[in-house]
Amino acid sequence: MSLHVIIGAGPVGTATAHHLAEQGEQVRLVTRRGTGPAHPAIERIAADAADTDRLTALTRGAVALYNCANPAYHRWATDWPPLAAALLTTAERTGAVLATVACLYGYGPVDAPMTEDTPLAATGTKGRVRNRMWADALAAHRAGRARITEVRGSDYLGADGSSLPMLMLPKVLAGQRVFLPVNWDAPHTWTYIGDVVRTLVAAATDERAWGRAWHVPSTPAVSARELAGRAAELADAPTPRLTRVPYPLLWLGGLTDPFARELRETAHQFARPFVMDSTAATATLGITATPLDEALATTVRTLTASTGTPVASGAGAAR
Repeated sequence: MSLHVIIGAGPVGTATAHHLAEQGEQVRLVTRRGTGPAHPAIERIAADAADTDRLTALTRGAVALYNCANPAYHRWATDWPPLAAALLTTAERTGAVLATVACLYGYGPVDAPMTEDTPLAATGTKGRVRNRMWADALAAHRAGRARITEVRGSDYLGADGSSLPMLMLPKVLAGQRVFLPVNWDAPHTWTYIGDVVRTLVAAATDERAWGRAWHVPSTPAVSARELAGRAAELADAPTPRLTRVPYPLLWLGGLTDPFARELRETAHQFARPFVMDSTAATATLGITATPLDEALATTVRTLTASTGTPVASGAGAAR
């Protein structure tokens, strides 16, 4: 049994804690309020992970330190730098492998499928913040001060939150029209949260994964329209009614809504093809993507059970 320290009890942090606990590992889950899943193998600790000395004390003896934190969307520029610095310093002091859950923002607008070698060319604030975090971690690894790795995924399936499927699917299941600033027919990669967890743990515990980033194995890209339609079929819900909100309306919405304002920076991801190549992780770490129907069925069950999302009248339960 080894000690694993997880920062953050959001969808990825919670799922990672459960995964490791079920494997018989000792898990220490750190959040500001000491929240997280109740499990005999999961120790929930209330602490500020940006407090380097406190985090170092909590991480001593751990084999891995998992960065599953997710500051408020509009506070990335202020909240991420001190938190990332504390995590990296803790990894340097304790020898725990720092395994970070990341996204695809760092690549910026792209015209071809993204690989781990695609230039990190983001010009937006959130993308630049993530790129600086990665550059600092990689420099520490190359200097021999820390062991680090990072896993990057696209929009999540399988958990509640603010990803596009979670904004779209509750309305689809309820038979309501969906209004979003999305090109419904552009190919898009979707990443199942269970595959994020398996990739994260594999990367943290396999020295072949250290010192580089990995894309989470994900199924072939399908459009948001295809995704919504398949989810509706699985739940016996009506055919989705999908309407694209023009970008100017998104921009106007950002005048009063901080979340909508932050979406301006990532609007390109849903305006044209946004495809992630994840073959490297499959080849090296042996992880394959969960089939799309299985991931969607889990997502539908999660929405209907944990969030109370109703399925439209006359529809059955997810198969």
